[in-house]
Amino acid sequence: MQVTITVDSVNGPAGTDDLRRWLGGQPDLRGRIRRRSGGPAPGIMGAAGDAVLAVLEPGGVAAACAGAVVAWVRTRRGTQTVTITRPDGTRLTLSTTQVKGLDARQTAELAQRLAAGLEGRDAEATPSGPPAP
Repeated sequence: MQVTITVDSVNGPAGTDDLRRWLGGQPDLRGRIRRRSGGPAPGIMGAAGDAVLAVLEPGGVAAACAGAVVAWVRTRRGTQTVTITRPDGTRLTLSTTQVKGLDARQTAELAQRLAAGLEGRDAEATPSGPPAP
């Protein structure tokens, strides 16, 4: 499965490039991350811009991608929003404002929910906010 990852940032396209490098540096994701320039993915409405393409498979790779995205978002300053679009058009959105105050357990739970959403295992898996304490 190929997902498209976009970053909405006050830093412009630099956020997308940073995320692509971050994901590409993860051992489980090497060779699975590419840059896509230009318009939105076929069948997806939206503005033109850069995006990251990730080729995932159920289990370990989707979980590794989810964990890496959550970790990357936690390292950002300012407000950045990452949107992951699955091939069926489902969008999973995560922003820096959602993860700043999370402890280690909550961060792990958020990564698990994001992985479930990437795999389509749970309709409630969209990480719309931090997990309940």
